[in-house]
Amino acid sequence: MPLVQENREFFNNLTAQFPVFLLSGIPGLESVHAWLSIPFCCLYTLALSGNSMILFIIITQKNLHEPMCYFLSMLSTTDLGLTVSTMSTTLGVLWFDANKISLDACIIQMFFLHGFTLMETGVLVAMAFDRYVAICNPLRYTTILTSSRIMPMGLLMTTRTVVILIPPLLLLKHLSFCRDKVLSHSYCYHPDVIKLACSDTQANNICGLIGLLLTTGIDTPCIVLSYIMIIRSVLHIASPEERHKAFNTCVSHIGAVAIFYIPMVSLSLVHRYGRSAPRVVHSMMANIYLLLPPVLNPIIYSVKTKQIRNAILNLLLIK
Repeated sequence: MPLVQENREFFNNLTAQFPVFLLSGIPGLESVHAWLSIPFCCLYTLALSGNSMILFIIITQKNLHEPMCYFLSMLSTTDLGLTVSTMSTTLGVLWFDANKISLDACIIQMFFLHGFTLMETGVLVAMAFDRYVAICNPLRYTTILTSSRIMPMGLLMTTRTVVILIPPLLLLKHLSFCRDKVLSHSYCYHPDVIKLACSDTQANNICGLIGLLLTTGIDTPCIVLSYIMIIRSVLHIASPEERHKAFNTCVSHIGAVAIFYIPMVSLSLVHRYGRSAPRVVHSMMANIYLLLPPVLNPIIYSVKTKQIRNAILNLLLIK
């Protein structure tokens, strides 16, 4: 018996140091995962093809080499990254019931998942600034937003993302996981992983709070402030037609902001306050949060942006 007890303790210590997490598909619908994979595949295909087309058009069409399209290409890149970062594990769970993932693989996935999410918030801020300059200072638009200024903005977004993400992800390596290691989603999500730790997570929580303040805490007020100034400027335009035209140039960006922030805030609230909610609610919110922006952003910008729409029509109509 003592030998059995020692072996059990050794095994528990080993699994705590080298944990393997279990990913979840759609709770309660495991028997129809294969059928559920069909709409997921369609959404992934739409996201990949739509954002790839946007990138291809902006790269190949010289008349689209302008600030707004540069920012749009950044948005499409982050949407592609978000899609690819979770596609393998989600489809693996739905198709093959491949629901095991190691801590190291989980950390790598979280780096790209949360990394592209943080970069997208930065891109949305840059696009808000682009709209502000275009409407409030149109005569200096091309001199303010030059290529030499846009490139450092992209580099700053990337640097900020890496600096904010590395500490909390490295701290995960020092945690012990001795509870049931069942995640709520078909991918690794940092708040979801933290809940499974049985050791002190205070340092992780502090890093997470600092990261939240340095990203959402800065980016959201910047977007709101940009639109307050845009609205003030537009209301001073005498012509109703010109006011409508000015507002219309912001519709695509407002749509992108809404479909990004609303699911993100909803998922955060579910994780924070909805612990008693059915697991299927957590799962559906998580999938909506990741799939909605990459699928809808190319559609919104293709419909509402004349240059992009015409370029896509020309590409599709080429014999």
